[in-house]
Amino acid sequence: MRRWSRWTDDRGSAALEFVTTGVLLLVPLVYLVLTMASLQAGAFAAEGAARQAARVFVQADSLDEAEAAAERAVAFALADFGLPANAASVEVSCHPEPGDCLSRRSFVTVSVRVSVALPLTPPALTVDAPLSVALDRSATQQVSRFWGTG
Repeated sequence: MRRWSRWTDDRGSAALEFVTTGVLLLVPLVYLVLTMASLQAGAFAAEGAARQAARVFVQADSLDEAEAAAERAVAFALADFGLPANAASVEVSCHPEPGDCLSRRSFVTVSVRVSVALPLTPPALTVDAPLSVALDRSATQQVSRFWGTG
């Protein structure tokens, strides 16, 4: 004959264990998916911004127009992925002559550095760990031999 005790009976506890274990495993998994999605969006934004900025830079008529067009292209590409325009820094370099970027057959390299914030982190949180990930992308375009000056 089995003695029944309220404290040793396991009936009905499987559902509670399943829910508890499920929540403990699901929360980090959801955060991992959100983080990877944010980083992927930032990588796509930086890649698209660098590529489009290089394309519009080499097609401009003057250096001032080229820089303005590149800035607009970067802001537009970042906005497509929901990133603010101030989250990126843009650097333009020219080869072989740094003085005239728009001379025929010169190469223009646009580097874009995007800082992607980790999801669900409040901006007021001050810890020693980084709360954002920096992503660098660059693209190189050649000025057409029919387009540039010189």
